[in-house]
Amino acid sequence: MRFDAIIFDFDGVLIESEHVHNVHLADYLTHLGHPTTVQEAVENFMGLSGAAFIQALEQWIAQPLPTDFHEAHAALDARALEEGLEEVAGAVGFILGLPPGLPRAIASSSRVSWIERHLEHLGVREHFGDMIFSGHQHVARGKPAPDIYLHAAQALGVDIARSVIIEDSPVGATGAVASGAQVIGLCAGSHCLPGHAERLRTIGVHRIAHDFDEVRDFLLRS
Repeated sequence: MRFDAIIFDFDGVLIESEHVHNVHLADYLTHLGHPTTVQEAVENFMGLSGAAFIQALEQWIAQPLPTDFHEAHAALDARALEEGLEEVAGAVGFILGLPPGLPRAIASSSRVSWIERHLEHLGVREHFGDMIFSGHQHVARGKPAPDIYLHAAQALGVDIARSVIIEDSPVGATGAVASGAQVIGLCAGSHCLPGHAERLRTIGVHRIAHDFDEVRDFLLRS
């Protein structure tokens, strides 16, 4: 293995939540009277969370969000937590194939409870121990700041420059590149539409991977 640790984003890297949420978001905004394609939702809102997400939506529709948006979003999340979501193709096999002693962490914009529940659905919760970190809960500045990745590397006890980060969103990739790690832009999820890889390249990711086989090849290449 070429690196001392591996740090995963979560949504869109390990589970197909980005596709589910952006289809829902595009439908909601369109029915609200602001026609929005799934690609536009991905390009404008993916990777944002909390106040930054709400602000971007309200700028898009040029008005405050209706109160039922929060109810609809909460209902979608509750259903996903209950039923689970599909893995990004190859994600579980990749995790199971990692060297047992390789330090690994998840550094996500989602809350720890969301991440843990979906890891349980996928059957890989025990592979991360307490190395699960949230930009909402563990650092003052979430993505696109690099803080959550630096926090994860410190918790793992490794040099961020000797770590590799797997990211799928432009927002996340921006922070990952700024952290000083090697960054793989993963374009394996259903939300990765035409032009996605080029957006990640423009941000400065060090490698584009279209599936987890390509990730594995990059990590093992001498």
